[in-house]
Amino acid sequence: MKNKKKSALKQTEGVSNSEIINNNFVSNFKSKQSKTINPETLVKGILNKNISYLSRAITLIESSNPKHQDYANTVLKSCLPYANKSIRTGITGVPGVGKSTFIEVFGKHLTALGKRVAVLAIDPSSSLTKGSILGDKTRMETLAKDENAYIRPSASGDSLGGVARKTRETIILCEAAGFDVILIETVGVGQSEIAVHSMVDFFLLLKLAGAGDELQGIKRGIIEMADAIAINKADGNTLEAAKLAKVEFNRALHLYPQKTSGWTPKVTLCSALKNEGIIEIWEMISEYIKLAKGTSYFDKRRHKQNTYWLHKTIENRLKSDFFNQPKVKVALQEQLKRIENNETTPFAAAEYILSLNKTL
Repeated sequence: MKNKKKSALKQTEGVSNSEIINNNFVSNFKSKQSKTINPETLVKGILNKNISYLSRAITLIESSNPKHQDYANTVLKSCLPYANKSIRTGITGVPGVGKSTFIEVFGKHLTALGKRVAVLAIDPSSSLTKGSILGDKTRMETLAKDENAYIRPSASGDSLGGVARKTRETIILCEAAGFDVILIETVGVGQSEIAVHSMVDFFLLLKLAGAGDELQGIKRGIIEMADAIAINKADGNTLEAAKLAKVEFNRALHLYPQKTSGWTPKVTLCSALKNEGIIEIWEMISEYIKLAKGTSYFDKRRHKQNTYWLHKTIENRLKSDFFNQPKVKVALQEQLKRIENNETTPFAAAEYILSLNKTL
């Protein structure tokens, strides 16, 4: 009998879920899940590279429960001395550019070099249902089974700022758990690239050739943030188009000012499907890190990022505290009704609600 391919989503053949799940099982499972492990045990597990404890700590960070937030802050504080030792790389590109395939092949290359790799993937949430697919483990099935890799998808939700903060805190935990390289995959739309750019050392932009994307990329501010552009799917019939796109993007990069790091952004070709150009991309990232550390730019950039996130955290907390005030909640609903009835303008309503802050 031929061995069937193992899946990251393992299921016992011939046994349906309904046959193994009963009330006692569900009750016991919920009981175990509801028990919160104390922070000291979580930290010890994380430092011992226990993935289960790492996942539970990340879940605490993502929780909006105030008690969980207190636990999470304690864990983060204890893990901080063991952080800041990884290479943080942001990877972005429009949907369909092949981010998941690229990250899987790239991640496998890194683990083959003896690196431990954590992939933090931000999945877009539906504006209607608020749900997310969180399917990165199925899209990166081979990498998901690698014992030196860890994949953690997170929903973007309503607040990109909140998810970005949680992603940044997750980086700290992953570094404490001994991961050498952190790969952060963005949604590929909206402001997510800006948020991720503010927490990584190297920012890689994936592009497609022959999709009318060359000039669009030039117009978007994202190209200015990129430390390198990799034109993916450069194989077969698209290889020539990819070579032409490389020339166009190289010309575009010359339109932007010199980066303060002293690094000149590069354009390269790759094919994740054919596993081509992957080695060169890692060599390029390593070259950049060596340059940045040699000029002390690396440490300065991380310090600047910490300052940025200090301000963002204060802003988010002030915003949250303000909108959670009972008076503000009531006034907000009243002003929305008045706007709907054309009794006031959004600007006047905002001024009124903000004025309440002086009396709170």
